[in-house]
Amino acid sequence: MSECKLDHSQEDVRNKYESQEAFLPEDMKLLFEQFFAKEHTQDLLNEVFHLLKKYDLATEEERDERNHRLYFVLKNV
Repeated sequence: MSECKLDHSQEDVRNKYESQEAFLPEDMKLLFEQFFAKEHTQDLLNEVFHLLKKYDLATEEERDERNHRLYFVLKNV
């Protein structure tokens, strides 16, 4: 994943999540709802946005890596 200098709002992250939701593991969806119920740092919002970006086009190996990082973030906020 390439680094992006844009800051993404919580709404940007939610929109990206909604566009990728069908491709994400089912048990991750509740974690996202809990995530969106809270405020987060800009760095965290940017990280989650980029983990979701083009998730549907990622290889299985890349998805596994992204899932691992997403679970880590979502379970620790």
